[in-house]
Formats: sequence, structure tokens, C-alpha cells
Amino acid sequence: MSHYQRHLFICTNERAEGAERPSCNLCGSSRVLMHAKARIKEMGLNGAGKVRVQRAGCLDRCEEGPTCVVYPDGVWYTFVDEEDIDEIIDSHLVNGKAVDRLKI
Repeated sequence: MSHYQRHLFICTNERAEGAERPSCNLCGSSRVLMHAKARIKEMGLNGAGKVRVQRAGCLDRCEEGPTCVVYPDGVWYTFVDEEDIDEIIDSHLVNGKAVDRLKI
């Protein structure tokens, strides 16, 4: 059995401006990560056997926008802002239903 029911990794990799590839952090992913961690904690969903939200280095899907992935489901998402992450939390992390419109 996994230590967490679901694990959300959010890329916060940052490349220098003008780099050949985009980077998630320049699109605000660190801000969205902090929002997701706080929201999961407020909802009482954090901790062993529940949900873990964690920063990740480059997930190597840079051209698809800011990126996150939910394990063990292996569902990859892109997002724009906190509202998108809230939808991923409410639909996928809480109810187990992937958010098709944000899937990569």
C-alpha cells in the first residue's frame, strides 16, 4: 500500500529568461503550489494515507505549459491559475475523477 492515496507533483523548475525551452515557474507554478498545499491542509486532506502536494523539478513537458502530475493515477495536467488547481483538487484528488479539459 502506498503511503499516500494520491500524490500531486507540481513542476516549479525555472530557467533563465530567453532559454530555449519555457519553464513552469516563470508561469507562476510556485504560487500555485503554495495555494494547493494550503488548500489541501485546510480541507484536512494532508498526511499519511491521504494527499501529498509536492514541488517537482523539471517534468520535461515544458512546451505544454505549467505541468503537474497525479500519482498513482499517472494523469498529467497543465494549468493556468489557482482556479484550475482547485478543479484538479476537487474533482481528481477528492472525487477520483480526472479533469479532461486540463489533461495533457
